[in-house]
Formats: sequence, structure tokens, C-alpha cells
Amino acid sequence: MITVDHLTKRYRGATAVDDISFTARPGRVTGFLGPNGAGKSTTMRIMVGLSPATSGHVEVLGGRYADLPNPGREIGVLLDAYAQHAGRTGREVLTIAARTMGLPADRVPAMLRRVSLTEREGDGRIRNYSLGMRQRLGIATALLGDPAVLVLDEPANGLDPAGIRWMRDLLRDFADQGGTVLLSSHLLHEIEVIADDLVVIGNGRIVAQGTKQELLSTAGTVVASADDARLAAALADAGIDASPSAGGALHTLADPHRVGQVALAAGIALTELRAADSAGLEEMFLELTADSQRESTVPEGGAAA
Repeated sequence: MITVDHLTKRYRGATAVDDISFTARPGRVTGFLGPNGAGKSTTMRIMVGLSPATSGHVEVLGGRYADLPNPGREIGVLLDAYAQHAGRTGREVLTIAARTMGLPADRVPAMLRRVSLTEREGDGRIRNYSLGMRQRLGIATALLGDPAVLVLDEPANGLDPAGIRWMRDLLRDFADQGGTVLLSSHLLHEIEVIADDLVVIGNGRIVAQGTKQELLSTAGTVVASADDARLAAALADAGIDASPSAGGALHTLADPHRVGQVALAAGIALTELRAADSAGLEEMFLELTADSQRESTVPEGGAAA
């Protein structure tokens, strides 16, 4: 289990993490979501003792990471696939880690097989690895000590579709066997597929958390018509906020029945009306983190705010 309790981190007056609290529980995959710069990586670095907190604290398996007698046997960590000695081979990296943890030498070939790195790849220099191979090696290092907890920052970066599927199955199996997984990723579909619980952070503060089912049940409605401008005006007149959605439709947090009633009363024929669950995580993420998104629509000839 990982418990984050009123955690705050400030850098020279700027607040990177602002009084956040959440729990990642055993037997579950917790998705940690947020835009770039939202505070995800900072939180994870504090979690594993790489950065001190300004206030608050994090407990892993009931205590501080720094107090664990052999951390690699308790918590597996992958924060940066490039943080590996480029001149060493993958086998050497795992061998050094195994010796540090007091593990038998036969764990190394077993881990190479588990992450589908061949003998030849294991003996290759890391400088020649693709990003996907570095990710596999990083996951192998995280799993080496047979930990109870995994903390992984963007582990799917560089993996092809088959590799992403492999990683998804591996993490699902780890959680199903009672392990705790905290996973950050910008691949929202993968989080939606694998996560049991979600924590959404924006501008250093948690904007939503709960089970995936709880959060996506509030994803709202996707609606479209031949005249979406008129439809948006009718919804606004009824006190319903609507925003552009993927595919040229509108998205609103109102339920489909209410949206349909408004359209009928306004005499607007709908071409689409459905609960937003099929695109729910993306819609929910964009709506909850709108204030911290870099991207904005700029009118032609205008300037960004």
C-alpha cells in the first residue's frame, strides 16, 4: 500500500505539489493522471526518497521509503528509462542490482525472459537499446526483487502495441496476485483499460479521485445534430453547459435524458445522443484539467491568452 498524506513540495516559491492526499491499495492498479507539469513525477520522486517533501509525508508498506532495510525487495521503481548506464549491458545492470539486493544470480536470466529480452539483447550495450528495450529493462529491474509495490512513471513510452499489451497483462497479473501498482501515463486508453482506481492531478492539486467506475459514471453525455451551434444555444438556455467534443459533437455533464428533452423542445433533430462512457476518460481528463492544459484554440489572427 502507498499512502500520500497532505504532501506539499515547493521550489523557490513555486508550488509543484499542493497538499495532496491519496492511497494506492493492494490488489489494485491506481492510475495517476495529469498534464505535463501537473506534479506527477515530483510526487513519485518524493515517494521513493529522491526528493524531500516540503510538508506532509508518504508511507510505503506502512513506513518511509528511506527506512526500508532493502528497498528493492519491497518496492520496484521505474521513473526514467534513460537513467541507466549506457556503457553497460542489460545483463550487467540487472546483475549489479541483484547483488545489491542480495539476490541469487539466477534471478537475472529469469527477469530477462520475463520481460522478453533475448540473450543477445541482454548482452548488448544499453546505448544501442531502443526506448522500448530500455523500458523492458527498467521493468525487469523494478520486478527483480519480487516487490509488493510497483511505482512506474510512463512505462509504456516507446513500446509498440504488442509491448503495451504485454505490459498491461503483466501489471494486471501483478495486482491480481495482491501487489500494489501506481502507474502514471499519458496514454489515457491504456489507463482506462487497466486501472481500477484513478487519481487526477492538475496544477499540483488533486482534482478528482475514486474508482474508475465512480469517476466515469459522471462522464456526462455526447450529443450531436445538424446544427450544433443552435443545439449549444438551446442547451445554454436550459442552463446546461456544453463544450466541443471529439468528432464534432458536443459534450455536457447533463444526463442523456435531459439533453434529449431540451433538443425535442427546441425542435432540433439529433444525429447522436449517448452516454460519454466510451470516450469517458479522455473527456473527464480534459474537463478536470482544463485550467492546466497548455493547448488552447486560438482564433485566426488572434493571440493566445
